[in-house]
Amino acid sequence: MQFRRFGATGIDMAPLVLGGNVFGWTADKDASFAILDAFIERGFNAIDTADVYSIFVPGNKGGESETVLGEWMKARGNRDKVVLITKGGLPMGEGLKGLSRDYLTRACEMSLARLQTDYVDVYYTHRADDTVPIGETLDTLASLKAAGKIRANGCSNYTDAQLAEALAAGEAGPESYDSFQPHYNLAWRAEYEAVAEDLCLKHELGVITYFSLGAGFLTGKYRSKADFEGKARGSSAKMYFSEANMAVLDRLDAVAKRHNATMAQIALAWLMARPSITAPIASATSLAQLDDMMKSAEISLTAEDLAALEV
Repeated sequence: MQFRRFGATGIDMAPLVLGGNVFGWTADKDASFAILDAFIERGFNAIDTADVYSIFVPGNKGGESETVLGEWMKARGNRDKVVLITKGGLPMGEGLKGLSRDYLTRACEMSLARLQTDYVDVYYTHRADDTVPIGETLDTLASLKAAGKIRANGCSNYTDAQLAEALAAGEAGPESYDSFQPHYNLAWRAEYEAVAEDLCLKHELGVITYFSLGAGFLTGKYRSKADFEGKARGSSAKMYFSEANMAVLDRLDAVAKRHNATMAQIALAWLMARPSITAPIASATSLAQLDDMMKSAEISLTAEDLAALEV
């Protein structure tokens, strides 16, 4: 397994990150443990989760994914083999939200308790908070680092302007963001490539992408509006449905056939080939899905492949 340096953090990770959003949701505890075991056994090491996973599911209160991960790491005794990534700041209940010093510190502590560990490798602010000065948020992250509770930090869902402001503030202070987690895939390129990608390269940020498979859209299973109905992630995948993205699927399919690969594998391999990307995040609810996506790390796309995909 060829590991990659995660920006300037000193952390090394495999070129694929396992998404933990499904743990405690569409993957129960037993299925989650089996997926996690197989992922680590194949030489991969980075797992992404968040405190809010999966508060959006009726009957859940948030923290389900972190709890499953914590129980798995304790049962396996393998914390040292995992690059653990989580996030905080989104609403977790009455008065529990935002990026203030008080709440962000508290959110991190609650995540550590659920994860049954004394540190996380990368801690993300899940969304910008315009009610809190960015300097206060960065100072809080510096304190968490100094206390050994996080090794590196990052931000997710920041606009170009918010990212630029945060990085400028970081240059003038004791702490800056180390990494960025954007919504980015073959069917959703403009938002990241317009400005953020150059900022990430300039500031040597580690970058891991979410919705790397477009909530399943880039697997090719959604070819008509009817295909979205009744699917757990159908409402998310529906945002990609357009004439232009139907053409993306056709190109993806053609390149996949050249490599005797699946569309999902090629979509992930394309992200791995982008110079600014450390690794894409992808989730699996079965061992078959996991096996399919792990094979993406074995694919080397040619210049011809990239040209065909990036029309």
